[in-house]
Amino acid sequence: MPGENLSRDEAHERAALLSVDGYEVVLDLRSAVGDSAEAVRTFRSETTIRFRRTGEGTGTFVDLIAPSVTAVTLNGRSLDPAVVFDGSRIALDGLADENVLVVDAQCAYSRTGEGMHRFVDPEDGEVYLYTQYEPADARRVYATFEQPDLKAPHRFAVTAPEGWTVWSNGAGEQDAEGVWRFAETAPVSTYITCVVAGPYHYVTDRYKRTLADGTELEIPLGAMCRKGLAKHFDADDVFLITKQGFDFFHDNFDYPYPFGKYDQAFVPEYNLGAMENPGMVTFREEYIYRGKVTQAAYERRANVILHEMAHMWFGDLVTMVWWDDLWLKESFADFMGSFSLAEATRFTNSWVTFANNRKAWAYRADQLPSTHPITADIRDLEDAKLNFDGITYAKGASVLKQLVAYAGRDAFLEGARRYFKRHAYGNTRLADLLTILEETSGRDMKAWAKSWLQTSGVNTLTPAVTYDAAGRITELAVLQEGAELRPHRAAVGLYRLSGGELVRYARAEADITGARTVVADLAGEEKPDLVLVNDDDLTYCKVRFDEGSLATLRAHLGDITDPLARALYWSALWNLTRDALMPARDFVSVVLAFAGRETDIGVLQMVHAWGKSAVTHYAAPAWREEGGRLLAEGALRELRVAEPGSEHQLTWARFFAATASSEADFQLLEGLLDGTAKIDGLDVDQELRWSLLSPLAVHGRADETRIGEELARDDTATGKRHQVRLLASRPSAAVKAQAWAQVVESDTLSNALVEATIAGFVQPSQRALIAPYAEKYFAVIERLWAERSIQIGMDVVRGLFPGLQDDEGTLAATDAWLSAHEAAAPALRRLVLESRDDLARALRAQDCDRLAG
Repeated sequence: MPGENLSRDEAHERAALLSVDGYEVVLDLRSAVGDSAEAVRTFRSETTIRFRRTGEGTGTFVDLIAPSVTAVTLNGRSLDPAVVFDGSRIALDGLADENVLVVDAQCAYSRTGEGMHRFVDPEDGEVYLYTQYEPADARRVYATFEQPDLKAPHRFAVTAPEGWTVWSNGAGEQDAEGVWRFAETAPVSTYITCVVAGPYHYVTDRYKRTLADGTELEIPLGAMCRKGLAKHFDADDVFLITKQGFDFFHDNFDYPYPFGKYDQAFVPEYNLGAMENPGMVTFREEYIYRGKVTQAAYERRANVILHEMAHMWFGDLVTMVWWDDLWLKESFADFMGSFSLAEATRFTNSWVTFANNRKAWAYRADQLPSTHPITADIRDLEDAKLNFDGITYAKGASVLKQLVAYAGRDAFLEGARRYFKRHAYGNTRLADLLTILEETSGRDMKAWAKSWLQTSGVNTLTPAVTYDAAGRITELAVLQEGAELRPHRAAVGLYRLSGGELVRYARAEADITGARTVVADLAGEEKPDLVLVNDDDLTYCKVRFDEGSLATLRAHLGDITDPLARALYWSALWNLTRDALMPARDFVSVVLAFAGRETDIGVLQMVHAWGKSAVTHYAAPAWREEGGRLLAEGALRELRVAEPGSEHQLTWARFFAATASSEADFQLLEGLLDGTAKIDGLDVDQELRWSLLSPLAVHGRADETRIGEELARDDTATGKRHQVRLLASRPSAAVKAQAWAQVVESDTLSNALVEATIAGFVQPSQRALIAPYAEKYFAVIERLWAERSIQIGMDVVRGLFPGLQDDEGTLAATDAWLSAHEAAAPALRRLVLESRDDLARALRAQDCDRLAG
């Protein structure tokens, strides 16, 4: 059999053959604690699957990735595991019309965040477990038909170590024998089932609502984290956002939350942001803040909470047939996260964050050689894993925002309501949604979908303006470029300087079609200082400027009063820089001139990241040192004038640490750490201490002993990750060799420590030190991809690509590897192609910057 990488064709064949009536899963997790003599620590998993044959054929397979299988019984007939189990599948033959399969196996605890992840807290020795399955890792915990369209009710029973609590999708309780038994779920896909177990700190609340028919809806709420984080856990705010989200979705979806309770677990060493397991949502524990953070951090957490809640309807209640239509859940959840955040919570400017942050992710992904239509061609599970990307999430959400402008808000929401009612507990494809949206909007959704969902690439919109002798607009046209010219419902805004501010004085919406569209409503308006195509961010496009507007931006970006417009301008300038149309040093000069006046903290943090990236990747090598020095000087200047105790002060402090490079910079950082220096209002808490210590380690000012002293102050799981990162970041050939060996030659590190080690290994100021590893990278990646899990493989292949060796030689070496490995796994080739594209883009931008010098 092909093994772990289930193909779409195999899934379709299996779905045509059978339907699943239910799972009963019995897990014994007592082996999670104590010493283990096993080379691989395992737990017992016993699965009973009841299923019917509904098509032609008598043979199929069930998915299971496990070190060993003890027994397999089909309809009372014992099957020899040595014959039917190949390590990832169990072959079944002689199917009856109705079947009962029982599989007794020893499954492995995970260190990679896939399957049943086991974490030992270094702070107190406690063990914590949780599961993570998407797209197909439930088979690491129990025997499954691992594909989204074979939905079935699940019933879990778990035996756990004494003193532990266990949670799953349904409500549970411990029986007299000490077994945790959980209510049967509604029909759900295997990838959204979940078990969380351990001595978690657990807080409860309730959500109550009177429904339209007068009935009372009551949802038990829970939130949990490790005991070591309990003192930092602001569960009240988590519950506040949760209740506001339930209010919004019940107001707009007209379909009561269908999964009973609603627990939210913040868990360690989590690969994702979160996962929408119905009734048992899991999040990365980094959303529990150990020190002072900005409102942007709380907004990000709130957005993720609401994103996952939207999945209860988009994804859990109604699920895609196969991963081709992953966007049917992820794009909608991404859009609904920002939509509900703006309308139901204190984060009313969430569309500013969306425009500045989420869409930047989409623009990058949509210009890679691996770009794909929102409705993608997903041949197998490896394809699916890589398509949790900026296209599926952020571009899809951007296109849905355009759909709301195109079809109307009421038609869109009515379409959602009909979609849930018509397809509840079922599986859908694109056509199912389009049919409903045509009903509610009266628009031809097939033509819209063909342009927006079934093609790839991003359009560029540029204004072309002519004026009469009096300075009034005679014609304003929007020029559209791109491989696919799409219909855009977009706004064009005219801005002028008034009293030292750039304010909008005219706006017109228009349907932009074809290569050139005249916006007739703006004819006759006075000449603007600035023209913004895609004002209010209604559509998905890159924005360009006429010469006058670009000159105004360079001189007056900080004078724009509207935060969304300002975010769009920052984004447009960054796209110009990435596209080698604006020299990196010019972008840095705009950052230095106007970042200090940016009021939106999330935008400011993004601008900081872009400024640093401009110097690291897009500046001419001869100018890098000067560019870095200018950023550090600018950061320190803004840090000293920021309001004491403000989130802006904290943000500038972090940026100063990220750009510090001079002796004076390092002395100030050391003084802030040892208390001999002080900046009024700046609270140097533990998280900030690690940020300040990081550049000292990178530049050889903090050795292993000093880093160990900091760990002694913060001997926690988070502190350990910081320590590992800083140790790997030191400027020593021996250190780099050790870090490389730990990641490449060994698989003993957990997913979180692999990530930390790679982050430390790759330092822009250490290009020469890590240059020898470029050749080694290409020699090992195919072996690594074959030996490691998909998640770890992705982390290593992306993280260790020698992108900092930014010269034609590395580009040639990448091309040579691609030419010599045409038969390599498509997912691996995709990762290398994407990294190659980033490198080629950097070289083009460096050429642009060099010419400006």
